[in-house]
Amino acid sequence: MDAVNDTENAGRSSTGGLTHLRQDGTAQMVDVSEKAVTTREATATATVRSTAEVLALLGAGELPKGDALAVARVAGIMAAKKTPELIPLCHPLPISKVTVDFELGADSVAVLATVKTRGVTGVEMEALTAASVAALSVYDMIKAVDKHAVLTDIHVLAKSGGKSGDWRLGEVPGATPGEVLGEGGQA
Repeated sequence: MDAVNDTENAGRSSTGGLTHLRQDGTAQMVDVSEKAVTTREATATATVRSTAEVLALLGAGELPKGDALAVARVAGIMAAKKTPELIPLCHPLPISKVTVDFELGADSVAVLATVKTRGVTGVEMEALTAASVAALSVYDMIKAVDKHAVLTDIHVLAKSGGKSGDWRLGEVPGATPGEVLGEGGQA
C-alpha cells in the first residue's frame, strides 16, 4: 500500500483520532465528510492588559483613535469569517453567528468571542481567531497612549456539539481544577 495514495486511513492516527498528518508525515486537511452535522459552538477569550487610565479612556470611548471596542468587535467578527484563509488546515464553515463582547477590568479588558455553526467540524479556531484579532485591534487603538500594553491569556473557554460533546475549561470529570489548568491556573 502506497502511503502517499492511501486515503482509506487519511486523517486518522493509529489510535483512531483525527490528525492533520498523513502516514508519510506530510500535512493534509482532515477528511470530515463522514462526520455528522450538528450544531456547534465555541467561546474563546483573549486579554489586553494596560493601565487604569487607558482602560478608563477605552471604556468611555475617548481614545485618540475613537471607539476602540466598536472597531475591535467588527474586526473580531470579520476575523472569524476569514479563519480558513489564515489557518492553513481549517475547513471553511457556514458560520451562523459570531459575537464579540468585552469585560473591562481595572487594568485589563477581556475579549469574549463566541462562534456558532451547523456543520461537521467545530468552531474553536474561529472563536480563537475572533478573540485574538479583536484583542489585536484593541492594542492597535490604544498603542498611541500605551506602548506597553500586553496581549495575554488566549484560550478556548468552552465548546459544544459534535461527537465529543460539550466541554468547558476546568470541567473534566474526576479532575480537580488544578489538574486541568496546572499550577497558577494557566491552561
